Amino acid sequence: MTHLETVYKLSLVAAACFVQACSSSSSSSSSSSCPVMECWFVHEKAGGGGLSAATKQEKSLLYIQTDAQSRRDPQHVPSDIDPDRVYFVTDPAATLCHRSLNPPRGSIKKPQCEINPFLPQPSSLKWVAPLTEPALSPMYLQADWLSAAIQGLNQQLAVSTVMRATTATKEPNVVLSVTSKTVSVQSRLGEPVQLDCGYWADPTSPLYGSGFAVEWRYQFRGNGRLVLAYDGKADRLADTQEEGATLDFEGVHKNGNASLILPEAKVHHSGTYICTVYLPYVMAQVTISLEIVEPPLLSIHPSPLLYIDPSQSVTVLCEASGFAPHSLGLSWEIKGSDGASKPLGSGSISGHRQAWDGTFTQSTRLELDTSQLDLGGGEEVVCVAVHPGGTRRASVTLNTIGFSSPSIEDSMAMVGVALVLYGLIKFLSWTFISSGSDEAMTKDKKHS
Repeated sequence: MTHLETVYKLSLVAAACFVQACSSSSSSSSSSSCPVMECWFVHEKAGGGGLSAATKQEKSLLYIQTDAQSRRDPQHVPSDIDPDRVYFVTDPAATLCHRSLNPPRGSIKKPQCEINPFLPQPSSLKWVAPLTEPALSPMYLQADWLSAAIQGLNQQLAVSTVMRATTATKEPNVVLSVTSKTVSVQSRLGEPVQLDCGYWADPTSPLYGSGFAVEWRYQFRGNGRLVLAYDGKADRLADTQEEGATLDFEGVHKNGNASLILPEAKVHHSGTYICTVYLPYVMAQVTISLEIVEPPLLSIHPSPLLYIDPSQSVTVLCEASGFAPHSLGLSWEIKGSDGASKPLGSGSISGHRQAWDGTFTQSTRLELDTSQLDLGGGEEVVCVAVHPGGTRRASVTLNTIGFSSPSIEDSMAMVGVALVLYGLIKFLSWTFISSGSDEAMTKDKKHS
């Protein structure tokens, strides 16, 4: 019996060791797939002051890990990096382990990364202030705080994080991260648009569970405005200044989905959008670029056919309408019956005219001197519009009359007319002769 108990206990110990080993292996494997990220540490120079204090940039390294136990010792730290600028960042959500932040070894392209000292503080915004109503600064805030702004390869991901490290250590933990997988977005007019923004907050942090707030702002050419503000603590839309703009309110609470939804894209939606997520005393934000791109509609006048005398010039007008943005290239071509095209230049291009919906109209006028062209019949005059939304073409067939040889249809018509005229002449001639003969016979009878 004692022997059986011993075997049983040894089995339990072995099983426990196996589970622990698997867990350790899994954790180690997870952290080993996280990057060692090169960043610029940007901060004010010591002794700086005034409205525009001088800043200093230092190279730094971030060793990313998903838990503190899987810390990797630094290897081959470049000599131009100060050891005080080597950080061991713990990110339980593994946001910083995204593949776009971990390029292949030896890759020339690398993520863009900047870290800065961060100062936790309450906000006076009416949809954020309730998060810190007690106006007490918890002991938790007494630490070294950093913020990082990172952009992945090929604009696959934008990340903004707030990190906390125990004073005088280089092992910060991610407290809040805000991400977007739609760093740059294009949309056609009238289509629904969703600008991705997600956030993660450390559930072990004392700041977690005290509520949150989400804010979307819009900027374009120096002008900015609030789009939407949501008070997550009170579960209410605190303010909105864009008709139809909304959030997935269930998703923002359940899985941190703070994406902005625009039900119908309009020209004035083009610009930069800033998604900001607030926790008590801290905030992080990402920027997203939205461009509304609508290709032009082309029309040519006169249309559908253009009849000209080869010895004269003719004016052709092409109008491009309903396009956005306003950048557009207009030109002309002539296309022969063999399919070959020859450029005719851009013609005389007008300025832009803007419609009520924000779209643009522009036209080009071409003076076509057909005496300078070797026309063989069946050519097409083509208007070409090159736009960010795509290249568009419109054409009109060029039919020539005057000294050109008649077509088969024209020849058949001429033969038909000739036959009719010939028959008419013969009929009149026969009538005239017959009438003369009758008059002569009448006169002969009178004389006799």
